[in-house]
Amino acid sequence: MIKLLKDILSNNISVENNLDTENLELLSGLMIEAAYTDGQIDEIEINKIKLTLTNVFEEDPKEVDLILDKALKNKNNTKSLHYYTSQINKNFSDDKKLLLIEALWEIVLSDGEIHDYESNLIRRLSGLLYISDVNSGNARKRAMDKIFN
Repeated sequence: MIKLLKDILSNNISVENNLDTENLELLSGLMIEAAYTDGQIDEIEINKIKLTLTNVFEEDPKEVDLILDKALKNKNNTKSLHYYTSQINKNFSDDKKLLLIEALWEIVLSDGEIHDYESNLIRRLSGLLYISDVNSGNARKRAMDKIFN
């Protein structure tokens, strides 16, 4: 998965309007990484990722299915997140980064429990994306409201 993300991020990517394929692959990879942090990905988490990409980021459901399949096959190729988050910082607005953090919280919460590894990953990503603890905490609360209410 990380090789796929590296390939994606080696291009100059713009995300001011709809996401292009490379950005969709990047987001899919990060969401799969968050879901897989506890060592397993269940259908609930995959469905949540699909819904997030199609509803929040307004992507084509067929393209989402194809790209998620790729990301799932590459989920064990993990490396440092610093390179990828630096690319996100260059190409995503603060609002898009906050949406990403909220979406990641929703994904890890979708199975009904938060594992230490999952919350640690999102804390690390928030720091690398220059999202404050307050904003990340608020994103977590919004995600919890969506999941549990």
